[in-house]
Amino acid sequence: MFKIKRICLLIAVLAGLGSPAYGQMYKWVDEKGTAHFADDLSKIPEKYRPDAEIRKVPKEVPPPETREKPALLLNNSKVAEPEAIANEVALFRRHELLLAEVTLHGRVKRHFVVDTGASFTLINRQTARELGFVVNESTPFIPIYTASDMIFTPLVTLQSVRVGNAEVENVEALIHNLPSDTAGLLGNSFLNKFRVVIDAINGKMTLFSMRGKSSPDRPGGYNRDYWVGQFRFYQRNLSELRRIKTKYEGRGASSELNRVNNSIRFFENQLDDLERKASFAGVPRNWRE
Repeated sequence: MFKIKRICLLIAVLAGLGSPAYGQMYKWVDEKGTAHFADDLSKIPEKYRPDAEIRKVPKEVPPPETREKPALLLNNSKVAEPEAIANEVALFRRHELLLAEVTLHGRVKRHFVVDTGASFTLINRQTARELGFVVNESTPFIPIYTASDMIFTPLVTLQSVRVGNAEVENVEALIHNLPSDTAGLLGNSFLNKFRVVIDAINGKMTLFSMRGKSSPDRPGGYNRDYWVGQFRFYQRNLSELRRIKTKYEGRGASSELNRVNNSIRFFENQLDDLERKASFAGVPRNWRE
């Protein structure tokens, strides 16, 4: 599974998600340290080609029944806390990707790629239409970077996302068509509400709710890492959007500037709402910076 690393408004490898099961891919890293993938050397900017790394796409090999590997523990977690509720979800493999069945708005079922390195959940345009989303001039747009260009991508809020018995309401998602007709991608706008354990060998993912009993060291039922992560998510998005706004103001690009301003207002509202929740829960100030 190609991880989408360190995304703060950047989805660097959308083009790589639909690569064939056999052949090769090229990996290159830009000056910001963001990893990119391309299936053709000509798609890589010339200055990065000498350092491009060739990656072979492996065939699927059934796991040996007599060997067991430890489950992969993600989200920098050591062990699940005793009070955490475990929700086990079946995964299936499509080439090098792991997918899970996802229910959107309580009625639309799709299979999404599971990617713990992606900041946002993604849905394709067909699914967005089925859910009733209308994209217009008031819709927030997030700039994302592909191997060759930057594109503005609509940002919407899903009423609910359920995976197995784990459900989250008001999940931010980007509308973007992924390669190979993949319906969507399950990213951290959903997954960061859980401690995630993926057992690729046995084809399962276990989601442990991050919320426990409220206490002085778990205001609102969440620990320090959760609150810090939530604030950083919105603060980093706002920082990047404001940087892009400055660039477009210098160019006089009114259409793009309007989209960026809508996105800034959206994330400012989300951050204000998070501040209210944190204040009500008694979250220390140094957890919000």
